Amino acid sequence: MSKKLKGNGLWESSRIIIPEHKEAYLKLMKDRQRRGKPELDDQEVQLIEQALIDSYNTRTAVTVTIFSPFDDTDMTGVVTSINTARREVKLFRGEDDFSWFKLEDIVSAR
Repeated sequence: MSKKLKGNGLWESSRIIIPEHKEAYLKLMKDRQRRGKPELDDQEVQLIEQALIDSYNTRTAVTVTIFSPFDDTDMTGVVTSINTARREVKLFRGEDDFSWFKLEDIVSAR
């Protein structure tokens, strides 16, 4: 195999690729790894909402999975506020540590 094709050789050996082209190419490769948000059926949405309401009423911890285009995030905490007008949930994770999440960003709750 040629030295040009190993490691960073492709970029270093090419004289016509300017840094802006390299950055644009790397950004394109990262964007190709982006994934779409899964469609949840009505039953799954109801289960998520019920888990959030149970956490709010009983002050017990719930683990929610928040959608992200590259990697989902799991967060555990107690639901302390539900804003129905903005469709957001406040998850309290510890002393002075809380986050607001939109209901449509939550993929699962347990």
